[in-house]
Amino acid sequence: MTKKTASLELKQESLMKAALPWLLLAFLSLIWGSSFILMKKALQVYTPEEVASLRVIFAGGVLLPVTIRKFSSEYLKHAKPLLAVGLLGSLIPAFLFATAQQHIYSALAGVLNGLTPLFVILMGLWFFRARVTRNQFLGILIGFVGSALLIFAGSGGSLSGVNLYALLIVLATLCYGIQANILKYYLEGLRPLVITAFALGSVLPFAVGYLFGATDFATHFSAAGQEALTALGFLAILGIVGTAMALVLFNKLLQLAGPVFSSSVTYLIPIVAVIWGVWDGEILSVQHFAGMAVIFGGLLLVSKK
Repeated sequence: MTKKTASLELKQESLMKAALPWLLLAFLSLIWGSSFILMKKALQVYTPEEVASLRVIFAGGVLLPVTIRKFSSEYLKHAKPLLAVGLLGSLIPAFLFATAQQHIYSALAGVLNGLTPLFVILMGLWFFRARVTRNQFLGILIGFVGSALLIFAGSGGSLSGVNLYALLIVLATLCYGIQANILKYYLEGLRPLVITAFALGSVLPFAVGYLFGATDFATHFSAAGQEALTALGFLAILGIVGTAMALVLFNKLLQLAGPVFSSSVTYLIPIVAVIWGVWDGEILSVQHFAGMAVIFGGLLLVSKK
């Protein structure tokens, strides 16, 4: 192998390493941006509690073989932070989002999710004494302004879509902010697949127990017929792809690029969510486009070294 060939391969490898975080970011934005429309469709048949429980059950169930196969003293040593990740990153937000989306538009839910990077920084500074660069902080603020533009665009330029239920999603983003820092500072040495499997496995019994012990899922499933099966299919996609697979990819992105850049995926999620909202009959205004443009500007600033 010549020096020129070796140098070329080294450059290609370097470019691939640099591009991988961006590819993961784009893919995650598509997956999570589509989650809100799936929840909206499922909520037409099932209650918020059933939707949330089923989402976690599908996600934890598909990774259960990994949880069982990899179970060891390594898991027990990290049991508390893994349980915290399962609660704050999956179980609690699933219930908060499902409840909120009965009262707000799916596109607005996706927009409010853009508050996550701000909470990642605030929780990192507060609890973990994280160091944040000026560019990152300015980028987060700019992205937050873009999200605010989308929030106040509402539906057709009005504020009618904004109500107190939006605070449930704000609370969910606070949970995500704490979870991202726990992943970074307590679980960085574990493989992303193992982290996701054990975190979801930790909360799987809670979801199963709640679904069959505190809801009328069996009644709703038998009464709705074909609609129940269709909605269950939406939830299977939401749980397996939108939760289990997406969390594995997010944990990998977190290890590659850190919590601030990784959480900036939530700036792209509103764009996908709004597009799905338009497809489902919601109106896209000029203010939506302005908010998206500002979001991209903030994202670029956050990623700048």
